[in-house]
Amino acid sequence: MRKVRDYDAELKTLGDKARQLKAKRVEQLGQLVAATGADVLDAETLAGGLLHIIAEAQIAGNREAWRSDGAAFFRRRGKKSGGAAAIDGSSAAPESGGDAAGGINAAANG
Repeated sequence: MRKVRDYDAELKTLGDKARQLKAKRVEQLGQLVAATGADVLDAETLAGGLLHIIAEAQIAGNREAWRSDGAAFFRRRGKKSGGAAAIDGSSAAPESGGDAAGGINAAANG
């Protein structure tokens, strides 16, 4: 005989996990906005800038340039804060979270 599975409990657990992951992602994005200095912008300006970034991301080479700028940003930030390079505390964040951060920061600085 097979063991009976409690699908309702499994679905609830999966839903809770998904909510936790979404909340963590939102928190990390907020930290990234603050870390880049973009939190001084009003919501409309920030949203407009992000929309332009999405459009510019379709142009070949932009994403890779932004990724390298973001990685450099996290490396500099890591040296300042004693090795805490990533917003979420992982060492892989410069590769996965740095796409637009360096682009915004680089555009604002020059």
